[in-house]
Amino acid sequence: MTEPVAPSGEQIELSLGAQRAVVVEVGGGLRAYSVDGRDVLDGYAVDAMCTSGRGQVLLPWPNRLEDGAYEFGGRHHQLALTEPTNGNAIHGLVRWNAWRATEREPHRVVMEHTLHPQPGYPFTLALAIEYALSDDGLRVTTTARNAGRDACPYGSGMHPYLTVGTENVDPIVLRVPAHSVLRSNERSLPTGSMPVAGTEYDFRERRAIGATVLDNAFTDLERGEDGLARVELRAPDGAGLTLWVDGTYTHVMVFSGDPLPDVARRSLAVEPMTCPPNAFRSGDSLIRLEPGATHTSSWGLAPHAA
Repeated sequence: MTEPVAPSGEQIELSLGAQRAVVVEVGGGLRAYSVDGRDVLDGYAVDAMCTSGRGQVLLPWPNRLEDGAYEFGGRHHQLALTEPTNGNAIHGLVRWNAWRATEREPHRVVMEHTLHPQPGYPFTLALAIEYALSDDGLRVTTTARNAGRDACPYGSGMHPYLTVGTENVDPIVLRVPAHSVLRSNERSLPTGSMPVAGTEYDFRERRAIGATVLDNAFTDLERGEDGLARVELRAPDGAGLTLWVDGTYTHVMVFSGDPLPDVARRSLAVEPMTCPPNAFRSGDSLIRLEPGATHTSSWGLAPHAA
């Protein structure tokens, strides 16, 4: 009798020194990442189906699209409503598709997938994601090439839930280097932005999350001389973690998981996004990929010992 197939498909294990990571066939996502046996990612078990978007890849758009409908190139497009309770299409089209490993080394893998034309997104994307461990941590590089005949709309994101070993997120000291935060309506769609100054969403200076409920896209990111913006988490015992994004990522979604019982306030989703929610409709930071054009973006995780 053959062994049953894991719900997330083939498991590609990466290692370097004390670091361990697991990349999966289903969705090309990141199921686990740990350092010295301590989880950095709040992932899911090998015998479980991914829930709440844990470690999933969000292509060709991150977050929500109002009514699943948009205009592009003079044509109307209608996507399936994958968040039916709110009437939205959510988190792209590749989360449950099979990806294949095309390059493998002990410390790195390249996952590839071709997104073929379909109702609501009649475009062709050749997608590749490189996961690579180094002495600095984990680096994730996403490349999309328009392999079709027409220009297409594109956005990139990912959905890791981060942990620094605390029982819940309340005592985590958080820094989000953002000057603005998006306001949202009851459908979790943006209605505008506002400065974080003077609000409960001002994490430009490190402070504990406490009772703050987070489900917000942050933008106007401060960047270092290297062009990177860094979100920092630190536990009371001193264990820390930095999620960095390169200049292609204009927004970072921070989500404390409150409405989702399996992740509610036990870990913090920090989601790199090249555009805000609803960008296919608003056009805000939306990438237009011409035929043959390529877009590459990188983000990463740098754990720090206590």
